[in-house]
Amino acid sequence: MLDERKSTILRKVVEEHIETAQPVGSAHVVKDPAIDVSPATVRADMAALERDGYLTHPHTSAGRVPTDKGYRFFVDQLVDPGPLDPAREEQVSTFFAGAHGELERMLRDTSRLLSQLTDHAAVVVAPAHEALTLRSTLLTRLGPRIALLVAVLSNGAVEKHVVDVDESLADAEIEDANAWLREHLTGETLGRLSVPPVSGSADVDALIGSCHAILAGANRPVPETEEIYVGGTARMAEHFDAVDTVRAVLSILEQSFVVVSLLQDVLSQGQKVSIGAENGVDSLAECSLVVAPYRVGADVLGTIGILGPTRMNYSQALAAVAVVGQRLGRQLSSG
Repeated sequence: MLDERKSTILRKVVEEHIETAQPVGSAHVVKDPAIDVSPATVRADMAALERDGYLTHPHTSAGRVPTDKGYRFFVDQLVDPGPLDPAREEQVSTFFAGAHGELERMLRDTSRLLSQLTDHAAVVVAPAHEALTLRSTLLTRLGPRIALLVAVLSNGAVEKHVVDVDESLADAEIEDANAWLREHLTGETLGRLSVPPVSGSADVDALIGSCHAILAGANRPVPETEEIYVGGTARMAEHFDAVDTVRAVLSILEQSFVVVSLLQDVLSQGQKVSIGAENGVDSLAECSLVVAPYRVGADVLGTIGILGPTRMNYSQALAAVAVVGQRLGRQLSSG
C-alpha cells in the first residue's frame, strides 16, 4: 500500500509519461497543485517508489518512467473510467445507427471503430456457434426420402441441412413437424436447445428428434477456436520504435487461438486490463490489453479488446471498450 502523497506522485508520473512518452522528473511533478510539498520531498518519494518497484530509471535520464507494477497500481485506482468524450460518443452512436446486415461485417467494422476510437489495434471475438439463437426454421420435403431443414440464426447466417425421412411419411406430417419445430425452438439458444414436447404422433416425433439433433450440432465439427476480427494493426507501428517488437506483436495478432486465450484469461481473472508481463507472452511484454465482454441479455456472446503499448490512455481505453461492448450487445439483441 502507498500513502496518499506517494499515490498522488505516482499517478502524476504515469499521467505525464502517458501524455509525453518521456521520462518524468521531479521538476514536472512538483508543479502539480495537488502535490504541496518541497522538491526535495518529491525527489525522495520518487526514489522510494523506484526502490519499491513502481518506477524505473531509464539510462542516465534524470526522470523516471512507470513499471508494470506502477501501471497496475494506477489502473486499479481508476474506480470509474468515465464516459467517452462527446466526439467519440457521437462516433459510436453514428456507427451503430447504420450497423446492419450480416454479423461478420458488423464485427469486422466494430474492430475498426474501436481502433479508431483508441488509436490502437482492436480485436473482436465472434460469438461461438452454440451461443447463437434460432430466429426461424423451415422444414420442407425435397423428395420421397429427403427433406430440407433451413435454420436462420441470430447472426444472420442461414444453415441448410438434408434430413432423411421415411417414404411413407405424408407431406402433412412433415408440415406438422415443421410447425412444431417453429413453435417450440424459435428463440432458443443453439447450445441449450430444449427437447420439444411430444406431438402425439410417433412418426412426427421421430422426425422432430432428427431435426433437433441436427440443430443442436450433434454432427457439427467443433472449430479449433472462435473467429476473430482485428482492426488497426498498422497503428502498432506508430507506438514502438523497434521493428522487431512490431513484427512480434503483429505475429501474435495473426494467431487466433493465442488472442482468444489472452482475452479469456483476462476476464477469467476478474480483470479488465492486463499489463506487460501479466500477459504471459514475451512478445507482449511492452503491451497492455483492455478487454470487455459483449452480452445479449445475461449471456456473454463474445469479447472485444484493444492491444496497445503499456503507455496507453487507460481511462479512455476502458471507456471505449465498455461503451462499444454495450452497444454491440444491444445491436445484436435487436437483431
